[in-house]
Amino acid sequence: MLVPSPTLPPQNPAETATPVSLDAFLAGIGPRAFRFAEAGLRQREDALDAVQDAMERMLGYRDQPPQEWTPLFWSILRRRIIDLQRRRSFRLRFWAPQQTHSQDSAIDWADEAAGPAQQHEQREGYARLVAALRTLPARQREAFTLRVLQELDVATTAKAMGCSEGSVKTHLSRARDALHRQLEAPR
Repeated sequence: MLVPSPTLPPQNPAETATPVSLDAFLAGIGPRAFRFAEAGLRQREDALDAVQDAMERMLGYRDQPPQEWTPLFWSILRRRIIDLQRRRSFRLRFWAPQQTHSQDSAIDWADEAAGPAQQHEQREGYARLVAALRTLPARQREAFTLRVLQELDVATTAKAMGCSEGSVKTHLSRARDALHRQLEAPR
């Protein structure tokens, strides 16, 4: 017998109650996980694969307490992204060294509520942020993305990144300084 799926939790983790099921948790975290993966992998298809793989691996942790799902999921996704980045760099280095590979793939902007001017402004702002994030070292980019864009707390981010809370704060501070310099520079 099929059990009806529970309502999705709110997007803000501060307002999120403990999800009723792992399926509800994965449904709620999917869009944010995709944005995180897309920023790290720079390709839509690779990001979709990474998120799907992370969600499949989470099914093996269905018996874990719900409060452990968030750091566990982000840790799994982060490792999957790193794995895909390593494979891509290996392939580029050994199988196609003379080819140039465009890292600026088109992003599907599906915000129908905003008008054309607002859409253009959002795209430009997001493109500037993504370009600035790509210049950061990996750990700083991860700390910024998890803490600011995904709104995870310091402890959860530290668990997902596999480092101390102090390291998260240091990486985040350095990322904010670098982004501020890049984004506030005269255009």
